[in-house]
Amino acid sequence: MSSHDAPDLAALRPRLPSPLVDVVDERFHRRGVRLLLKRDDLIHPELIGNKWRKLAPNLAAAAGRPVLTFGGAYSNHLRATAAAGRLLGLRTVGVVRGQELADRPLNPSLARCAADGMRLHFVDRATYRRKTDPDTLAAILRATCAEDAYVVPEGGSNERAVRGCLALGEELRDHADVVAVACGTGGTLAGLAAGLAPGRRALGIPVLKGGFLTAATETLQIRAFGSRRGDWTLDDRFHCGGYARTTPELDAFADDFEERHGLSVERLYVAKLLYGLVTLTEEGAFPRGTTLAAVVTGRPEPGRPEPGRAEH
Repeated sequence: MSSHDAPDLAALRPRLPSPLVDVVDERFHRRGVRLLLKRDDLIHPELIGNKWRKLAPNLAAAAGRPVLTFGGAYSNHLRATAAAGRLLGLRTVGVVRGQELADRPLNPSLARCAADGMRLHFVDRATYRRKTDPDTLAAILRATCAEDAYVVPEGGSNERAVRGCLALGEELRDHADVVAVACGTGGTLAGLAAGLAPGRRALGIPVLKGGFLTAATETLQIRAFGSRRGDWTLDDRFHCGGYARTTPELDAFADDFEERHGLSVERLYVAKLLYGLVTLTEEGAFPRGTTLAAVVTGRPEPGRPEPGRAEH
């Protein structure tokens, strides 16, 4: 692909709009709340959920140039970017947090990135924290021989990604009163909220502790649209200790949801979202008659037992 050719994203055949399915669960039903699942995990087998929505506009903007991006050792974003590179014939570079990982065998997540052709470049944590500093970024680009690369931020959240997630809100605007999504960087929430119809609202469930996502989401909306958009809030109570942290209670909840509904539940984002929504419903946060949509942004790692076949 030449540096002037935009990749043909239509060739990937995304399933859009993603399916919207009713879930009958007495914990919601007895409170008069209708639960819908927005199955963004079914958009594409490898570019799953909000990864598709955020990456697609950035891949188009890259216009055939190499794509360099950032993530931790288990980053879904790195895996999705690597898969996109393989599928579209784009060179990809993943800058990985943790210099100590360079001398260890690759974990399954990073091994998948490498198998998809991504060049992995490990940096120490202090450098990683400074990755948006122009001098630090320039040094990383030189070190990876990718000075001409199109740079995508960690998690894929920039103004293009936010505008890409606008369609998620537009797909749901006539179907739900409240739309809830698990949040890592705020990009999906920023676009989703802007796409909803007046009178509808978005709810973000952060999966990281720290309480920084309100400012981050607002900043992304200002960059993408020029101002804060839509009616949205965050509830910080359900991160279970931080990113990639779970608790026995959360695991038991996710196992139970899988048994009830035959749906594999991704633990780091989706389980926290659904757990939060059950708790909020039982607290009376949603008036009777509310239609509540939960966005399923990912699926479990391969190798997890199927619902009903869990090993005890």
